[in-house]
Amino acid sequence: MRAAVSALDMRRATSLEEALKIIRDEKRMPVAGATDVYVAMNFGTLVPKQFLDIWALDELRTISSRGDTLVIGALTSYTSLIQSQLVADRVPMLVQASRLVGGVQIQNRGTLGGNIANGSPAADGVPVLAAVDAIVVLRSADAERRVSINEYYTGYRQTMMRADELIVAIEISPVEGKQWFRKVGTRAAQAISKVVMAAVRAPSPRIAFGSVAATVVRARETERVLSSGGSIEDAAETLGRELKPIDDVRSTAEYRRRVSVNLLRRFWADTE
Repeated sequence: MRAAVSALDMRRATSLEEALKIIRDEKRMPVAGATDVYVAMNFGTLVPKQFLDIWALDELRTISSRGDTLVIGALTSYTSLIQSQLVADRVPMLVQASRLVGGVQIQNRGTLGGNIANGSPAADGVPVLAAVDAIVVLRSADAERRVSINEYYTGYRQTMMRADELIVAIEISPVEGKQWFRKVGTRAAQAISKVVMAAVRAPSPRIAFGSVAATVVRARETERVLSSGGSIEDAAETLGRELKPIDDVRSTAEYRRRVSVNLLRRFWADTE
């Protein structure tokens, strides 16, 4: 049953300090673009009833460099990622992924931090972050800590973020090597992916898949085969064993395994 808007309680924060105190004291769920919240409302799966609107926190909407580290504020929209020359220069496959996130309306409202917090294994941008070993910056009213995106998810829609914390930024170190991204879905955009792959061709390749398991996954065994000089066929065979795809309403496990192996071969051929 669709959730009633009248049953929801919303507060609005005007500064990060205020937001962190409210989250700590009232345990409200932060929302910004609310694109995923509205989906949950329509499907009747929305559990929280108390929310904190953080859309006004422009301090979390910046894209900058700190030394050689790219720092993306958690409230950066997909439109801003698409338009950023700094992101295009440093992580072009994140721009590519952002172009395939919903339509223009979703790109204008959806945020990178919200996509991470939502925890969907089908999130188009998260495999990119996994492949570049991005760092999630978490802040509470009392402290700040950094967690690798590859350790951040502990299960389906489960993360290491505590109830009193907020994602404030994503940090990306320089990426050496050719970047590659592909999304396979019913349509190129405005459709949830059946398989999404992001990878970096380097002496030690980095390969991540989305929409194939309960969380976005790094193909560590396959990476080791390629890093040690193994052939792409050896790597493809390893990936076929390493991945444990899921069956769901969008696709079958066998289809996902077959497509993932084909994507690996395409990545290797395209980045020679």
